[in-house]
Amino acid sequence: MNSAETRTLIRALDAALLRGQRAAVASVVRVRGSAYRREGTRMLILDDASQVCMLSGGCLEAEVVESALEVIESGAARVVHYDLSEDATWGLGLGCGGSVDVRIERVEDDAVTRGWLEALRQGEAAALCVPLTADGQDGGRVLLRGDTVTGTLSDPALQAFALEAARARLHTRDPRAATLSAPDGQELFIDLSVPAPELLIYGAGHDAQPLSAQAVALGYRVVVVDPRRAYLTPERFPGAVLLPLAPDELQAELRLNSRTQAIIMNHHLDRDRVCLWHALNSEAAFIGMLGPRSRYTDLLDALAQEGHLPTPAQTARVHSPVGLALGAEAPEEVALSILGELMAWRRGASSTPLNGHEGPIHQTYVARSG
Repeated sequence: MNSAETRTLIRALDAALLRGQRAAVASVVRVRGSAYRREGTRMLILDDASQVCMLSGGCLEAEVVESALEVIESGAARVVHYDLSEDATWGLGLGCGGSVDVRIERVEDDAVTRGWLEALRQGEAAALCVPLTADGQDGGRVLLRGDTVTGTLSDPALQAFALEAARARLHTRDPRAATLSAPDGQELFIDLSVPAPELLIYGAGHDAQPLSAQAVALGYRVVVVDPRRAYLTPERFPGAVLLPLAPDELQAELRLNSRTQAIIMNHHLDRDRVCLWHALNSEAAFIGMLGPRSRYTDLLDALAQEGHLPTPAQTARVHSPVGLALGAEAPEEVALSILGELMAWRRGASSTPLNGHEGPIHQTYVARSG
């Protein structure tokens, strides 16, 4: 579930609790075959049967709401199995060809829930670990938030496995929720809260505007840096952090971390050269250069003449030209091309057309560090 959806859900939940409404959260904990969404997708259901966010393309929601209302009344969490290949069940002729398991839990006022919701509100790295017991028994919950552990599982061995697995998943490039099997066969759902990915745009020109707007819509924390203050206005870049920094201020004033994906698009050779060197000497995991490959090699030559020789490890993070080969021309199309590559890179996807693909649409993602 992306950060934009999470913010929507949390805002709705906070408003409902302020009104005194009871609520439940339904989470996809397992997907087999093809399904619309993946593990970790959440939906909020209120006691008046209203809902926020979706678990599917529309085939599950009504059934999930009915089950959630029962959970809100009883307080007993449950896991419900939905087979999307059984058209007769839904009468909608959807034929998705897969199945999903959905865990539904009433929102309570306890330490684990408070900590989990606060992590989601703040966009902090955290993992909520919940056993999926076959008999419906409460196996406890444990929350890993930074170095703090809140709550316990009834099985100490399972808790040790949960915390180790949670830490490992939080340190992958694109942390994703999942249901795992412990060594003894017990199943454990690990839900994740992760900081929003950061997109740093060097340059506030006309073509940077749709890139920023589309990235904000996708849940990125967008930062735009440019020395021209007149270009850095909320009207041009709604939702973005705006930094009016001159090239010689970057090293001292702007630090990039391993979640940062940087795009250099100043359309100015001198600024691009300085920004490229700044990005290469940062922890940014992805550095995209707008324009032809020859422009990038010219910038490397210019850096070499200044005595700046990047290492192979540094240049391996550079994507030039940045973007997928979509035939993009207009700024909005170029933005789509760039963000498409960023999504494929984050999730380890091939970015090839799905046409003719057999089997589940969503590929299996391999956990990677970095």
